Amino acid sequence: MTDYVTPTTKQFWDGIKLPGDGPVNLFYLIRLNEKANYPDGREATGAEAYRAYNRAVSPILLHVGAKIIWRGEPEHMMVGPDDKQWDIAFIVEFPSMDAFGEMVQDLAFQAAAFHRQAAVQDSRLIRMKPVDPEADFDI
Repeated sequence: MTDYVTPTTKQFWDGIKLPGDGPVNLFYLIRLNEKANYPDGREATGAEAYRAYNRAVSPILLHVGAKIIWRGEPEHMMVGPDDKQWDIAFIVEFPSMDAFGEMVQDLAFQAAAFHRQAAVQDSRLIRMKPVDPEADFDI
């Protein structure tokens, strides 16, 4: 079984380079480690480490004009593999992918990333183009 914590370079740049100049939503699914895996051996739960990451990153999100527009607490996998249970689900809306790029290049963001690395066992990040929720499913 493969767990995903960070994107490959190709995945990252493919997501950044998609066309579009308006808002973009990033959908996050996170499964936390029971115990954080800090390289320096510090003791914390995965949840504590993720809270530390969130505290450090929240002001950076505000600075680039992004905000969490939806959060939910995953309760049960109704469709999908039983072994993929998630602890955290949320959507962040960025005004553009340039704003996302600005965030990930921010030195404070990069300094906080070790908390996320220690906290997360598995994750998914899906770039989504916002659409009118009342529109037909024209696929």
